[in-house]
Amino acid sequence: MPALRTVRHYLSLSALALFISGCGATHQGTTGNPAIEQASLQQKTVPFTRLPSQRYTPAEWPQALEARVLLPTTSGAERRPAALVVHGGGWRNRGPDDMESIAEQLAQQGYVTVNIEHRFAPEYRFPAQLHDLQLAMAWIHANSDEWNIDTQRIVGVGFSSGAHLVSLLALAGEEGPLAEPYGGEHTRLAAVLAGGLPSDLLKFNDGRLVVDFIGGTRAEENAAYRLASPARQITPAAPPFFLFHGSWDRLVPVDHATDFYQALQDNNIESELYLQRFRGHFASFLLRGSAIDAGIAFLNRQVMH
Repeated sequence: MPALRTVRHYLSLSALALFISGCGATHQGTTGNPAIEQASLQQKTVPFTRLPSQRYTPAEWPQALEARVLLPTTSGAERRPAALVVHGGGWRNRGPDDMESIAEQLAQQGYVTVNIEHRFAPEYRFPAQLHDLQLAMAWIHANSDEWNIDTQRIVGVGFSSGAHLVSLLALAGEEGPLAEPYGGEHTRLAAVLAGGLPSDLLKFNDGRLVVDFIGGTRAEENAAYRLASPARQITPAAPPFFLFHGSWDRLVPVDHATDFYQALQDNNIESELYLQRFRGHFASFLLRGSAIDAGIAFLNRQVMH
């Protein structure tokens, strides 16, 4: 019996080590080896300047919203990539604090990072939050000369509802219902890093978070649910996507990621899926290290020249 307990203890410790290290992950890529295996994430420590939080919405906007900007300190006049960073929270709470360490990691890689607030449901419902992101993109473009940004190399980074919003932004296109009235060419993203993505809102059983976000049930607002689902907006014009997701996610089941990834593959979109085994929704974010490393390596491959 003591020997059996020792074996069980050893196996438990081994499983815990695997869980924490991120080695228990399945990583699929479009072609060849995934980005993190092709070339390790560059261990850059580019210094950056933290600007004071500043309002990115105009005076007439329904709510004043702020952005936190990190400017890498790089030499030369070469334009830099940028990252629009969006927090999760079920479209109804949380804030940029959640994404600050990811924003700093991106800045250390040379990205100008713009970590934003957005309006919350149920007071503001879809598509208000998408409009906030579209306005943030216009604000980034307006400051691109001052911050030395290459506007053709802006990526979107988000987790959970933030992943939903940046994915929807990436797929809205320059024309059509999602592009009106604040979209257009300035909203184009070069690539997306999305974790815990709720990709198809019609998969949810009329839970409070989604009903509050849309403003009704699936039966009542079916067209809005479809329009607000990134999985239903994929076209061959979509940008490259890196997805990470916990295999034990019960809040946003893993088929949101696997089905979305398959749809990207079906449309010949460069994409990678990083499944984190033994992790639920929140653990996939709290213990995200290797997934974020792989995701930033993927972004670097798209926009770092």
